[in-house]
Amino acid sequence: MTLLALDARWRRFNDPDRACPCCGRRFSGVFDLGFDAPEDWPYGPAPEGGEKLAGEDRLTADLCRMDGRYFLRGLLGFDIRGSEERLYLGVWAEVPEPVFRAWLATYDDPAASFEGGEGLLANTLPLLDEERASVLTLALVAPDQPPRFTASDGPLAEAQGEGLSFDGLLDLYAAFGDDIRPHLTA
Repeated sequence: MTLLALDARWRRFNDPDRACPCCGRRFSGVFDLGFDAPEDWPYGPAPEGGEKLAGEDRLTADLCRMDGRYFLRGLLGFDIRGSEERLYLGVWAEVPEPVFRAWLATYDDPAASFEGGEGLLANTLPLLDEERASVLTLALVAPDQPPRFTASDGPLAEAQGEGLSFDGLLDLYAAFGDDIRPHLTA
């Protein structure tokens, strides 16, 4: 048994049958977070399952072209220390056009090879002491899944390597606008 398993908040967070006494909200464990668009995208989100067009600029759930720049949406993974759980942040990376085109080719042909590449983080991550433009390495896990991003260095790479504490996870949820801490204390 880990110390995390002894934390009553962790047990409440992972109990889908428990309803918060103040509002009835239920939790069933770690839930992922993400961004709808690169931070520089000025036109608002794409409609659910659709795309947003503005002149030559285009945004879908996974791809973005804006002012001659190219972006891919992928996943940054973080282990939760003391558990088997993992948090994924859906973030955007600005990539060179050849990397964008190679990734796009996997949409039409799942057997197409994607050698990966590098990109620059295109979202600011609250509480992870990471500004945009951190170097990310892109890797393809499976043709039907978004690329996985790994930070090359700095605080983001440290957080990926060390994992997040449960309190760090709760702080991150709060920074993204969903402070669930009060729902886990009673």
